[in-house]
Amino acid sequence: MAALSAPRDFPSMRLFALLLAALVAGCGTAAPRARPGTPPPVETGELPIASDAAADTLLADVRAADSTIRVDLRYTTAANFTGAPLPGYEGNRALLRRPAAEALGRVQRRLAPSGVGLLVYDAYRPVRATLAMMAWTERVGRQHLVRDGYIASRSRHNLGLAIDLTLVDRATGTELPMGTAFDTFDSTAHTANAVGEAARNRQRLRVAMEAEGFTNYPQEWWHYSYSLPDPVRFDRVVR
Repeated sequence: MAALSAPRDFPSMRLFALLLAALVAGCGTAAPRARPGTPPPVETGELPIASDAAADTLLADVRAADSTIRVDLRYTTAANFTGAPLPGYEGNRALLRRPAAEALGRVQRRLAPSGVGLLVYDAYRPVRATLAMMAWTERVGRQHLVRDGYIASRSRHNLGLAIDLTLVDRATGTELPMGTAFDTFDSTAHTANAVGEAARNRQRLRVAMEAEGFTNYPQEWWHYSYSLPDPVRFDRVVR
C-alpha cells in the first residue's frame, strides 16, 4: 500500500488551527477591564508641584463662573471626618482649573430652570492637606480607607480637577436628599446604591455634570472629575 501523501492545503489547515486555538483561548478568563465611567489613572504623585504664581494663573474661583454656586468647604473647619481643619485651607473658596470652573458654571445654569443648584463641599485641595489625610489614617488605624478607595494618597483634587458637591434648593439652600452624608465611607455612598428620591437626585446630579464633561467616581456619589492635558499639582493655600 502506498504511503499516504501529506495534504497539499497547508495554509487552510494552519488557518483552521489558529482559529481553533483562538476559540479555546476565548473561553478562558478575560483580562479585567476598567470600570465604566472611571477616569484613567493619573500618577499625581509623580507630577510637579506648580508655583503659587502658576496656581494663581491656572486656578479660578468657581463663583466667578457663576456667583449663585454655594460653597461650604468642609475641610476649613472641624466638621469633617478628621475632626480638625486640614492644613492649607484658610478660606471658604472653591478653586478649580479654569476650564473646569467654567464647566461647573454651565452646570449651575443648566440646573437653574428647575429651581435646583450646586453646593460645593471640596474642590482644589492643597498637597499638604492630602498628606494630612494620609497621616490621619495612620494615626487612627484606618489605612483600609485608602485601600478601599475612599481616601486617595494621590488625589485629582491636588490637580484642581476634582470636585465634591451636592444639589440644593436654590431658594432655601436646603440640601436635597442623597441617601448618605458627604464622606460616608461605605457602600451606601456608591452612586448606584440608592433608591427612591435619593436615587433620582443622584442621577439628576450625574446627568447635569456629565453633560458638561465631568465624570463621576462610582464609589462616591458626590465626587466628580474633569480631564485636561498636562496636569500639574498645586500646594497653594486656599484663602
